[in-house]
Amino acid sequence: MNQKDITALDEELIAGAEMDDLEAGEELAEGADEMFEHFAITVDKGQKMLRLDKYLVDRMEHCSRNRIQAAADSGNILVNGVAAKSSYKVKPLDRITLVMPYPKREIEIIPEDIPLEIVYEDDDLLIVNKEAGMVVHPGCGNYSGTLVNALTHHLKDIPLFQDGDMRAGLVHRIDKDTSGLLVVAKNERSHARLAKQFFDHTIHRRYVALVWGNLEEDEGTITGNIGRSPKDRLQMYVFADGSDGKHAVTHYKVLKRYGYVTLVECRLETGRTHQIRVHMSWQGHPLFNDSRYGGDRILKGTTFSKYKQFIENCFALLPRQALHARSLGFVHPTTGEDIYFESELPADLQAVIAKWDGYVAARKLEEE
Repeated sequence: MNQKDITALDEELIAGAEMDDLEAGEELAEGADEMFEHFAITVDKGQKMLRLDKYLVDRMEHCSRNRIQAAADSGNILVNGVAAKSSYKVKPLDRITLVMPYPKREIEIIPEDIPLEIVYEDDDLLIVNKEAGMVVHPGCGNYSGTLVNALTHHLKDIPLFQDGDMRAGLVHRIDKDTSGLLVVAKNERSHARLAKQFFDHTIHRRYVALVWGNLEEDEGTITGNIGRSPKDRLQMYVFADGSDGKHAVTHYKVLKRYGYVTLVECRLETGRTHQIRVHMSWQGHPLFNDSRYGGDRILKGTTFSKYKQFIENCFALLPRQALHARSLGFVHPTTGEDIYFESELPADLQAVIAKWDGYVAARKLEEE
């Protein structure tokens, strides 16, 4: 994998971290009266004139040129105290600062003895079955209790986890309130080889989701570019015309129909932030109890109070989106063997499925 590929992968991880950070309660500071310095540099005396974005991309760690340009467009990059465009030509002794409407916080990775369900582990990697509610890595609003904090404790004798890198070993992520399987690399070689498989979309990932509505086809494919919503930065958005966002493909198969909701298996061809959630919502089938994409209210069914109570009981049993990363398959980074892992549905999702089984059975008896 070349450096550009690694940078692209890092950006996706960083973007995912932002979504979880905001989901956890970070307050957007738009229109704040005070700005805080997050990065500063004084240009060398012998520096030749160079575009601002080109100058900064080599000096700001884990930050792409696109992100630098976006910051400049938002007025967050100052040259000698004045907001500058990314096309500004840097001159010797210019003072460049990146400012944000919230204080800078250095994230210290503190090892925490948090129980983890590790379904497999060897010298190169481990597979974690993450519970719903656990954030993958620290960020604003989540400085402890994350998967990374737990891994840093569990793998404290492994060099990769001794430098305090908040993305150490991570090659992919799942949302805070999504349960299921994650692979974690234990050394740099494994990390690079696993990351390459994710970048090439050769990883096999299958999710189980309960969605609103009755899908027309038993199997299908959803294709639509995904990017941050232009209206709400807490949401992702499908740019159907391909004008923006990143290419995203989700394959689905119906597992069971309940009339008002459907149990489906989703296979990811790409791995965009909130991909299954936003793709299904775009098709008119938001995930059951997905508050971010409108699935936390009654979208299909009757108007009877008994049905309303049934749905509320289901929401109480499953206070999150109905999504579980059930299986994960890839080529082992050292042995070259195809390996595959599968996890059972968590208790909360099983309980809701059981309630729908009972609801449908009761309706059939009433109709007979």
